[in-house]
Amino acid sequence: MQRFIYGFLGVLLSQLVSAQQSTYSENIQPIFTQKCVACHACYDAPCQLNLGSGEGLERGAHKDPVYNGARTKAQSATRLFVDAQGAAEWREKGFFDVLGEEPKASLLATMIELGRQQPFAPNSRLPEHLAIGINRSDQCPQPHEFAKFAEKNPHSGMPYGVTGLTDEEYASVRQWLEDGAPVDWQPWTANALEQQQIEEWESFLNTPGARESLVSRWLFEHLFIAHIHFKGGDENHFFRIVRSRTPSGEPVDEIATQRPNNDPGVQMYYRFEPISDVIVRKTHTTYTMSSEKLAHVQDLFFGNDWQAEKIPGYGAFSRSNPFETFEAIPAKARYQFMLDDAEYFVRTFIRGPVCRGQIATDVIRDNFWVFFQDPADDLYLTDPVYQDEVSPLLAVPGQFDELSTVFSFWKNSKKNRNKYENLRRERYAEAPAPTWSSIWSGNDEALLTIFRHHDSAAVAKGLVGEIPQTMWLMDFPLFERTYYELVVNFDVYGNLAHQAQTRLYFDLIRNGSEVNFLRLMPRDVREEELEDWYQKSGKIKMWMDYTKIDTKTKSDLGLPSENSIYAFAEQALQRFKDINARPDPINRCRSAYCHRDGLSSEAAAAEQSLSRLTARPAAAFKAIHFLPEATMLRVEFNDGEREVYSVLRNRAHSNVAFMMGEERRYQPGLDTLTVYPEVLSSYPNFIFNVPAAEVPSFVGALEQVHDTDSFRSVVERWGIRRTHPQFWQYFHDLSEHIRERKPLEAGVLDMNRYENL
Repeated sequence: MQRFIYGFLGVLLSQLVSAQQSTYSENIQPIFTQKCVACHACYDAPCQLNLGSGEGLERGAHKDPVYNGARTKAQSATRLFVDAQGAAEWREKGFFDVLGEEPKASLLATMIELGRQQPFAPNSRLPEHLAIGINRSDQCPQPHEFAKFAEKNPHSGMPYGVTGLTDEEYASVRQWLEDGAPVDWQPWTANALEQQQIEEWESFLNTPGARESLVSRWLFEHLFIAHIHFKGGDENHFFRIVRSRTPSGEPVDEIATQRPNNDPGVQMYYRFEPISDVIVRKTHTTYTMSSEKLAHVQDLFFGNDWQAEKIPGYGAFSRSNPFETFEAIPAKARYQFMLDDAEYFVRTFIRGPVCRGQIATDVIRDNFWVFFQDPADDLYLTDPVYQDEVSPLLAVPGQFDELSTVFSFWKNSKKNRNKYENLRRERYAEAPAPTWSSIWSGNDEALLTIFRHHDSAAVAKGLVGEIPQTMWLMDFPLFERTYYELVVNFDVYGNLAHQAQTRLYFDLIRNGSEVNFLRLMPRDVREEELEDWYQKSGKIKMWMDYTKIDTKTKSDLGLPSENSIYAFAEQALQRFKDINARPDPINRCRSAYCHRDGLSSEAAAAEQSLSRLTARPAAAFKAIHFLPEATMLRVEFNDGEREVYSVLRNRAHSNVAFMMGEERRYQPGLDTLTVYPEVLSSYPNFIFNVPAAEVPSFVGALEQVHDTDSFRSVVERWGIRRTHPQFWQYFHDLSEHIRERKPLEAGVLDMNRYENL
């Protein structure tokens, strides 16, 4: 009887929807945003079907994936809004139509119908044969291939492997398809305040003159990936800065180049273009502009008298070495511009063209802290003779991707890098010993924490989590090389040779950042610390690829020789407490009260219990072995409020110095958890929803986990599986949690990595 009533209501609802035509922008895109964009966005959208805009829908699907680390030849770029305009041009690039001449019988329609035919039992595990995750092979059937595909893959309808459309959503989509699937997608326009600031910035960036053109080019290369928000503007409005054939006042005509530092080929103008598709957090790297920021940038770059004799070209060698290309611009201005927004730049390493981050993530530890060298203590800025001597050695590889030459280019890059490190070590040995003032502390972006989640990563402002095993100290050459290697010069469509060079050189950058940090330690412990970071096969890598470290020059930080890194961290937390993002008593409990101040008694009790999950190795806490990389814990309070905690698994390794064989360096017994009241991943792996009163029971149940069955009991009681009836409510509440605290940072999260626990 109940099934009959629900069926009757569904039919009635469908009839009511039929009475009023469904429009794409008002009725359909919101459904796609809720149920599809979590997978179908960015470069890793299955079958390149991007459902974050009408243009993405009309572009359709493609059988070739963007991510392919084994391809021997570079792939043609297929960036939405950039590399083609309109369906006809996309068809020429191999995309096939998912709407067709009869949308109600289209590939999109049949995929949704297939998803309705065999729903999953509420909150059940998915069938074992149903592949999920980013490593599954997308089959991408064309319309004429669908019947055979559906017969072999009855559970592969859309939305894939997750709770599907509601009856109301399904009725809206069906009505829209029956109406011919009209797409009335129109990009929004800047409001008056935003337009005023756009005109100011475009006027500045397009000012004629050699100095002005050089600075504008450098700024563009450092902001091309930004989602720019104008202070005081609409919270939902973000812009891209592009190179256009047309000047201000005319419609933007973007020049499509593979990289932002490729030759535009024609006279061009820097312009601002609205970002018109749905914001997804994995690519949402925000940068705030304002009139005040513009005045600061003008003073920073033009406050001193310097000259540019010529405008450098766009050749491969100019692209590979920004230190020589932009040598006329004072290095202090360039470094300070990056320090002012250090979190933005580090975030570009993670949310840049890579989108997944897997090219770089296996070269870094699972959690570490990042500091920056103060400009006054950076010899590249203060010693022009030294700067001239080392600049030719700072080129980054990846411009040449012939497979036959990859090893010769890599050998040359490594040789130059090590020559630079030797010169650097010699010159810093003659400089004053580092002190606490050698660490930049100019704003609250000076202290950053990096978390790696296997094939993705996240950056958090402040020093988060337990004191990590390793730390980085980045100076301007390290910071700028990382940015050019991972963002400006990285080509997501590049071949095996290009991607291998990127990964190999980033290994050298990590090593350089670690070695630079060791200069702060007492000289008699540096070698011992380095050997701890490069255990076992890491010693071979130190012999093969790295240069020796400075063990003679003293440090004036006054640290003890025993537990030097721990002592450094404790003093740093005190010295920089005014700019640290927030205390972290859950992970660094130094008293009987392991919770934040100012909480209700209910919330404080919950955090006190959660603190038991931290600072315990997996060898003594078996549940860690069963938890994924990035778990979100949603705690519900009696007043209807909730808090979201990230429960991050920190995997331990003997070293992270090699491209292959990570599993052989993995030390599972040393894994730990970090628990933090913030959504610290764009890729949630699982969600637990726990009433505050049950948090002690939840923690206790995890402490009793000893095998798969006991862990699955925890999941059965508190877990939100893909098939949970309210899955999407809980999933999107993570984004809402971000919006409530940092509205400019919110975006749809990615669920491609959501696990089948």
